[in-house]
Amino acid sequence: MTAQDHGARRSGGRQAQRAERRAAILEAAMELIAERGYRRTSLAAVAERAGLSQQGLLHHFPTKEHLLIAVLEARDRWDLASSAAAGPGSLGTDTLAQLVDYNATRPGIVQTYTVLSADSVTEDHPARAFFESRFRAVREAMAVALRAEFGESLPGSLTPERAAPLLVAVMDGLQLQWLLDPEQVDMPAAFRDFVALLAPATGRRGED
Repeated sequence: MTAQDHGARRSGGRQAQRAERRAAILEAAMELIAERGYRRTSLAAVAERAGLSQQGLLHHFPTKEHLLIAVLEARDRWDLASSAAAGPGSLGTDTLAQLVDYNATRPGIVQTYTVLSADSVTEDHPARAFFESRFRAVREAMAVALRAEFGESLPGSLTPERAAPLLVAVMDGLQLQWLLDPEQVDMPAAFRDFVALLAPATGRRGED
C-alpha cells in the first residue's frame, strides 16, 4: 500500500466516523424532541444522549438552530424514502393523508418544524434558506401530484400550480391549530375533508 493509499484510507475512515457521529446526534435529537418538545431539548441533553461532550456536538452543529435544521432535513429524507418505497408516482393525496396521520404521532417534530418555519421569516435566520428551498420544492411536488390525480383543472378553475400553495397552507395551518388545541382539532380528518373538496369538479382520473 502506498502512502497515498494509506492517506486516502485514513481520510475515508475519518469521514465514516464523522457520518456516524452526525447520525447518532440526529437520532438523539429526534428522541429528545419527541420526549420533551422543542423548547426543552438542549444541546447539552442531546450531547449526553449521543455519548459526546457538548463541545464535540458543537463541532458538528455550531448552534441549536443548525442542529434542528439538520433534524428537519433528515425527517424530509425519511418521509421521501417512505413515499418512494410505496412505488413510482406514489405521491398523491392518499400518501399526503398518510403523512398527516404520521405527523399526528410526532408532535415534537411538528412543533420544531412550526416554530422554525415561523422564525425563518426574519432576516438572516439560519433556517431561512432551508425553508425557502423546501417550500419551492414542496409546491412543485404538490403541483405534479395534483395534476396526476385531478388533471389540469380543479374546483374554481384552479390550475395545479395555483392549488399547490393552498394545499401546503392547509397542511401547515392544520398543524398549527392542532398543536394549539389537539382536543378540538382532528388534523387527519380535517385534511381529508379538504382533499374531498378537490374531487367534485373533475373527479379523480379513471373515475369518469
